[in-house]
Amino acid sequence: MTAARRIGLLGGTFDPIHVGHMAAAAAARTTLQLDEVLLLTSHVPPHRPQPAASVHHRFAMVALAAQDDETLRASDLELVTPGPSYTSATLERLHRHGYSPSQLFFIAGADAFAEIATWRHYPHFLDAAHFVIVDRPGRSAASIRGLLPAFAPRMREASSTSDEWSGDMMTPSIFLVNVPTPDVSSTAIRARCAQRQQITGLVPPAVERHIDRHALYRVRDAAASHAEGARRSASLLHEQEHL
Repeated sequence: MTAARRIGLLGGTFDPIHVGHMAAAAAARTTLQLDEVLLLTSHVPPHRPQPAASVHHRFAMVALAAQDDETLRASDLELVTPGPSYTSATLERLHRHGYSPSQLFFIAGADAFAEIATWRHYPHFLDAAHFVIVDRPGRSAASIRGLLPAFAPRMREASSTSDEWSGDMMTPSIFLVNVPTPDVSSTAIRARCAQRQQITGLVPPAVERHIDRHALYRVRDAAASHAEGARRSASLLHEQEHL
């Protein structure tokens, strides 16, 4: 009998996607032996300000970041759904697509997961998938134990050297992945772009070229760039294959 595929889910505004996102995806994929990781660009982020770049540019940058890695896939699942991009709603849609909770591994940085009690439909969506918590600068995955003591029994230290992950895991767990990720943020990258500073090494090379080509995040050119992206967004979303 063929083992069920393990699908990682890394959602975000991706404004822009950067090497921290890529490192988190790689850490989760390697540690838990995931078959692929879907990069889910959010439509309307419920916990953050409105994105600076258009839907078109944000999704394009995610697609460019994933293009050379067969284990990554840009997904427009949240972009084609109106309204805020809630984790609970995304997991429900994936269930309707035929995925079981035991197949889904929702990846989050420890800094974001520390605020999980503010997420919509908490804590019920924790039963809709496994959750994979990755270290972020200033917040380790292990620190989550103290923040959510009620869920400590389902938390498991995850190591890429363990053979434990080769078996079936039917009960949703919270995996703590203690792997360092780069100290970089989309906010800092946008600030550097606005000041015409280099962002080499902070984003994948193809993403850097896209930002430069379209003058993204530059204060003087922001309005024109956003207008261009808005014109192209509708056609792009219709062209992409839905998950």
